[in-house]
Amino acid sequence: MDKMNVLIIVTAISLFISLFLAFFLLTVKTKHKTSNVLFAVFLIITAMDISDPLLSLIINRPSNLGMLKNTLAFLQIPVFYLYVLSVCYSDFKFKPKYIIHLLPFLIANIILIPRFYTVDIASKIDFIMNRQTRIELQFNHVLFHMQVLIYFVAIFMLLRKSKKLYLENNAGTSIHSYHWLFQFTVVLTVLYLIAILKNIFKFSDYPYISEWIKIGILVLQLFIVCWYLFKALNNPDLFRNIDSKLKLVSDIILEEKENEPEVVNEKEYNEELLKLKNYMISEKPFLNPSLTIQDISKDIEIPVRDLSLLINHQLGQHFFDFINTYRIESAMAILKDTEKNKVTVLEILYEVGFNSKSSFNTAFKKHTGITPTEYRKAL
Repeated sequence: MDKMNVLIIVTAISLFISLFLAFFLLTVKTKHKTSNVLFAVFLIITAMDISDPLLSLIINRPSNLGMLKNTLAFLQIPVFYLYVLSVCYSDFKFKPKYIIHLLPFLIANIILIPRFYTVDIASKIDFIMNRQTRIELQFNHVLFHMQVLIYFVAIFMLLRKSKKLYLENNAGTSIHSYHWLFQFTVVLTVLYLIAILKNIFKFSDYPYISEWIKIGILVLQLFIVCWYLFKALNNPDLFRNIDSKLKLVSDIILEEKENEPEVVNEKEYNEELLKLKNYMISEKPFLNPSLTIQDISKDIEIPVRDLSLLINHQLGQHFFDFINTYRIESAMAILKDTEKNKVTVLEILYEVGFNSKSSFNTAFKKHTGITPTEYRKAL
């Protein structure tokens, strides 16, 4: 089996699975429709981008439609960025300002109008045959590389901020979704770096190397998409609880410094701290697996901003860790109770507010240095 046959077979399999998954995302009933649509669009654009080997069997000459299809690559990363944005923030909505993400795609096509889109077929063939010397293609080549770099930096910054906001305002277990979403982005970054390497060889004196790299990308991409969707279906909520209007504590402190805040009232601080601790002990809000800082703020009548500063800044703990401390202390009390020695660790973790064994073990070991099972045996 020669290289071209391998390329066609792998392309056909990749296209089928990508389009099938896109169809599933567009038709499945879910309250997170926007995120599903964005990822489906990403899959469709990616499928179109890799369809060249199959299309070459039908159309074997340059065309305006073929070139337009190639420039759709400029929409891949912007769509993925919007997908990550929609996953991280529960209040995500399409806004007119997002039109700016079309700019690289529009620029890439506009500069091709004079010497490709508006000329005859002979000129199109000459344009492609001499692509190494065509300034338009070289410019688009550089533009795509710059776009990949800028967008992936933006995505990693977005994920970093989302994680901080989650830790400062939520005490659920959705934070673990961050880790695999981050992992997927890292893997996708590597995939695009390989694609850039492929493009470099495509415009070099060794274009055949580009074809072999393309086969590798198709196979890798197939596994990546399947892995990601398997994870997504098993973790449908992701972050979802983060409001984009929330501010990081570091930004709040900076604002207060710039606005020359009033001197902190030590008595008021102590009263709020005592009020918070009494509430945590008497009401045990930490037993709620999806507890947020807004919930506590409403119950003890301390503004979210002040409560966030109190916990995340003055106590030096993320809200996430602050709540988990109470959960672990409660779990330790149950483990110490000889009358409850038949209660399993799984039952305990649900009872104290966790809904994941891995998150419970991680938090318990962080607090005590040992696992729950080891703690029970040591008593």
